[in-house]
Amino acid sequence: MRKLLLFSFYVIASSAIHAQELNCIVNINVGPRVQTTDRAIFTDMKNAFQQFLNTRRWTNNNYLQHEKINCSILININDMPGIGVFSASVQIQAARPVYNSNYNSLIFNFADRDWDFQYLETIPLEFNDNMFTSNITSMLAYYAYTILGMDHDTFSELGGTPYFQRALQVINTAQQSNQTGWQTIGSIRNRYWLNENMINPQFVEVRKTAYTYHRLALDTFDKDPDNSRTIILKGLREIKKARDINPNAIIIITFFDAKGIELSNIFSEGELNVRKEAYDLMTTMDPTNRSLYDKILKNK
Repeated sequence: MRKLLLFSFYVIASSAIHAQELNCIVNINVGPRVQTTDRAIFTDMKNAFQQFLNTRRWTNNNYLQHEKINCSILININDMPGIGVFSASVQIQAARPVYNSNYNSLIFNFADRDWDFQYLETIPLEFNDNMFTSNITSMLAYYAYTILGMDHDTFSELGGTPYFQRALQVINTAQQSNQTGWQTIGSIRNRYWLNENMINPQFVEVRKTAYTYHRLALDTFDKDPDNSRTIILKGLREIKKARDINPNAIIIITFFDAKGIELSNIFSEGELNVRKEAYDLMTTMDPTNRSLYDKILKNK
């Protein structure tokens, strides 16, 4: 597999023996509708958000520097309806290393399209798991826990459950704010429904596939590529069963948003019958990216 350059991150140097869990890069794009002469606020915002994510302890575990989870958050600020009031969309990505390689596999790729928040440079970012303090820290904490959950699911079967439960707690406290993204109504691509799918027993096999896909297939791909493809194919069959019950489930959409290019590369080689079945499964579950998967059948 060739290395996928899906997103970049910078390694934050540290001499600490036990580091915090995240190595997250925050970037901010400001749209033309945002009218302000104080452009320095966006640099301050980027640094404050990044510091909040990277210096806070999100778990009770000790992480070595090289064990930190590489992730990125791209914030597109679309409007500024008032002083210190912003409307934005957010793209969140996270990756984990594949054993015996220099390859990083994208495990999470999610577009959060509705985020309204207030930010003033003089007000520190505060967060409490048990109460709502701001839509900034609730959103950042929610994705910190979600990223931890996604990462842990790839290293142990359903290992991310405690972190998805913590993300649920953030949702429960944030719902009192009546801000978009936390509610059951509205878009199915919001924070509520992403978390609901992660803890819904209906999708437990999808989450189990995260473990078999990464730990049993990708991490051993260099030793036995055909066996790894067989394991991944079995996982795709399990995802298909869940999709047959709920075709619009965000957990499945998010899986292919993260894995589409990688799957196309994995199955562009190997036994033809395996490649054909993988192609049929992927084009059925992710039809909008059919052209991406066409390369799977080119090498006959």
